[in-house]
Parts: sequence; structure tokens; C-alpha cells
Amino acid sequence: MGALDGLRIIDLTRVLGGPYCAQILADHGADVVKLEPPQGDEVRDWGPPFQDGLSAYFSGVNRNKRSLGLDLSQAEGREVLMTLLEGADVLMENFKPGTLEKWGIGYEDVLSKRFPKLVHCRISGFGADGPFGGLPGYDAAIQAWTGLISVNGAPESGAVRLGIPLVDLGTGLYSAIGILAALQERARSGKGQYVDVSLFDCGVAMQHPHAPNFFQSGNAPKLTGNAHPNIYPYDLFRTKGADLFLAVGNDRQFQRLMEILGRPEVAKDARFLHNPDRSVNRAELDAILEPLCAEWDGLELATKLLSSGVPAGAALTVPEVAAHPHTLAREMVVSKGNYRGTGIPVKLSRTPGSVRSTPPDFGVDGRAILREAGLDEDAIDKLYAAGITLEERRT
Repeated sequence: MGALDGLRIIDLTRVLGGPYCAQILADHGADVVKLEPPQGDEVRDWGPPFQDGLSAYFSGVNRNKRSLGLDLSQAEGREVLMTLLEGADVLMENFKPGTLEKWGIGYEDVLSKRFPKLVHCRISGFGADGPFGGLPGYDAAIQAWTGLISVNGAPESGAVRLGIPLVDLGTGLYSAIGILAALQERARSGKGQYVDVSLFDCGVAMQHPHAPNFFQSGNAPKLTGNAHPNIYPYDLFRTKGADLFLAVGNDRQFQRLMEILGRPEVAKDARFLHNPDRSVNRAELDAILEPLCAEWDGLELATKLLSSGVPAGAALTVPEVAAHPHTLAREMVVSKGNYRGTGIPVKLSRTPGSVRSTPPDFGVDGRAILREAGLDEDAIDKLYAAGITLEERRT
């Protein structure tokens, strides 16, 4: 049994941020009922690659869930939702703000009164208020609006989108924290509450250390490529093999680095004694480090440095990471049938998370979910006949 066993989540979210949050909770035992619109979650079509009819994009964030196709644009569909909420702890959705209110099932006027213990988490692009309130947001656009693109890249390349959808993933993480915080408070008060999470707010919150640097100095961050604005050497260096990332955070680590590279006297040079010195004189330090690193194999040097207490990494590819002994030892690649995915990063000692089921086909669990909610077979058949609930995606 996972730590969240017994928790029932009705998940109306699509795409990435919400489904990623729901998968985190599902991995730890929550029963997540994924209610999909008649056309299905659109990321089912975000490929190739596809396997068994599912896109890799969908499969990466939808394991351990059950799927029910439901047309919420119809009053009968909303009645089904309300029936499902009778036994639910959490409602997650990422509709445009105001959608549930337009349907007559907004949190303040309806849900909070009918389901006083319900935690309602809404994920949106910009929130409901402010100049951009209610407007749509996708990860890359929010990266731009929150300045994340402006701090990623090098002077030669210009600003560059982050290679992972960090805003969506971060919003999923913040949403999970918000939901769990609300549930913890509910254990004391007996009352649910509304959890408002926006991609924009999360993008701004993740601007570390650039926002603190700006608040303190008044200077806008500059593009530094792989280098860190506050720490040095904290950069990527060429070697005979894989590139090497040095992440030296203190003087002792720098001394050990120079010992291993065969130039211990460099650590005693007044220009490089302490991090502020090294950060200011990074060009001079680069002139020393670059030819030294070029003599080594990157994987060998990174392993030697790491074993000696110097934070360093060989720049591995995704296939190399998936096959690395440490990845496998930490169970960060999991398999179930034909499904293969990343593992569960939060490891609880007594109630560990697990992969209990693979990502679901559209609507595959619908009838079972409706039976659990108390509907009889005749009522269920009528819902499917009317197209309120669906077992195949509507084109």
C-alpha cells in the first residue's frame, strides 16, 4: 500500500502539468480517475513515437491511472461528474478559468457547498485575475513571459528555450505540494479548499538565482551559456571523450580539483583563492583548466573527481543515462509489460511508491468506474448509448 492509498482523485487535466501532478500522486497509491473529453487527451496524438497506440508523451505522465471518456459539455455528463465527486477527495482540472462556473459547477458557489471536504486544484496559464487572467498558456510561451528563456543560452546563441518543459513539470510539482498541503490542513479542520496554481506564477518562482541576484544588485541577468553567474568553475569543459561539467562550490573542492589535475599551486594563486576571486577571474582560470581537462577522458575524470568529493559530471546522453549502473541501482528505469518509463524519485521507507498499472487506453475503465459510483448496468448502458460516456475517441 502506498502512502496515499485510499485517496480518490478525479482528474480532468490534460497535456502535461496536471497529468504529471496526478501521476506523482498515483505513484504513491492514490486512485486517480482520469476523465477525458470525447476527443481524448490531445497528447495521445503527440508523436511519434507510439507504442500499442499510445504516444510516448502520453505514456510518460499517465501511468497508474484509470480512464473514463466523459462529455462534460452535456448536462448529463456534469451529473456524472457530480456523482463521481461524492466519493472523491480531490478534483483537479486545467480548464480555462471560468469554465466550471459557466457550467454551473464553480467551486465557490457549488462545489464547496455540496462537497465541503473537497480539495479543488485548478491549474491555469496565468491564473484568473491580473492583466493576463484567464488567458491560455503553454510551457514555451510561459518560459518567455517569465524570463526563463532570457537566462538560458549563450551570447553567441542568444536566448534559448529550455530543453525540457520545466514550467509544466514544475507546475505539476507545485500542484502536488499544494494538494498535499490542503489535505494535511483538512485533517485538522475537516474542510477542503481551493488550490490555485498557474504556470506563470511557477515560472517566476523558479527564477533562482537570477531573480534574487536582480533584487539585490539591480542588474539584469546576462546569458552565460553553461557557466553559473555566481560560482566558478561551474561550467562545461571539453575532454577526449564526453564533455565534463565541473560544479565546484567551495575552496576545498577547488583545491582537490587542482590536485587531481596536477596543478595544486593554482589553488594558492591569489586570483583563485576563494569563489568571488575565481568568479571574477574566470577567463584566466579557463585558460588553465581547458588544456588540463582536454588531456583526460571525460567519463574517467568525472568519476575520479566525484569519488574524491569534487562535484563533476560526464555529459551523458539519454540512452547512456538509461543504461548507467547508478540509474539501474536507484530503480530509475521501470518496466511493466511493454511499458518502460522513469522510476519514482521519492523513495519512502515503509510505503514506497510503485507502478501498478500502465498508461490506460481511452475510456478503458469507464464501466468499472461507473459501477463503483453506484450506477446500475441499465443506467450505464444509457450513458454510453447517448454519447455522454465513451469507450472510443470521438473524431
